[in-house]
Amino acid sequence: MKNTIGFIGGGRITNIFLHAFESANVSFGKVLVFDPDTETLLKLQNRFTHIECASENIKSAASCNFVFIAVHPPLMIETLTNIKPFLNEKAIVVSLAPKIKIKKIAEVLDGFQAIARVNPSAPGIINQGINPIVFADTMSEDQKKRLLELLHILGKVPVVPEQKIEAYAMINAMGPTYFWFQFKKLEELAISFGMDEKEAKEIISEMINGTLNTLFFSTLSTEEVMDLVPVKPIGEYEETISSFYSEKLNAIYEKIKP
Repeated sequence: MKNTIGFIGGGRITNIFLHAFESANVSFGKVLVFDPDTETLLKLQNRFTHIECASENIKSAASCNFVFIAVHPPLMIETLTNIKPFLNEKAIVVSLAPKIKIKKIAEVLDGFQAIARVNPSAPGIINQGINPIVFADTMSEDQKKRLLELLHILGKVPVVPEQKIEAYAMINAMGPTYFWFQFKKLEELAISFGMDEKEAKEIISEMINGTLNTLFFSTLSTEEVMDLVPVKPIGEYEETISSFYSEKLNAIYEKIKP
């Protein structure tokens, strides 16, 4: 019998999962999504016609083999309480939220043992995400293996200590937002300078890959790398930009860490 997948919450993360499943051409016995927002469900249903959706009855999604909790931290305890009566004793419960630790999840679920936390990243939508995972000590090796096989559809799945999961959220999950708008601006400028769209995307992609490899994996020191290009058009703003990173990211990290 094929696995059944239940999502509690039909927002962005669930959308990433569904796209990844479709892109990898994998299918399951059933995919069920619960969300109280009927408009959210309608958008998902129109895009992924094979899924089943519910806005009032949480039971079906909570009774699946894999139950993904895709809600914000303030809603986590209430959501866990709501799904508790319907969990299959052989199910695997996966929290996709920061802040709430496995110990607390198990406590709310009256000692349920097969619990994991995953921090998905947006590139999972094209099966190229980095999705760190934390397992409860009470999970069996078979349960871990089954969950990893499922999550590898989204990309890489490093196993990390629980105390690092929020750090991964800041650097990995939120990381693309720090750069997407800059990469898009470079594309627009490249086209305005005379490149065609395809050419611009290719050269920017290759430039970014080479830039990262030079900084992190060459034999040069950071100072030597920074000195390789004599002209720095936005060099005068580097200190300001760096201060934005420190100020904003530290503030958010303080909010999401346990």
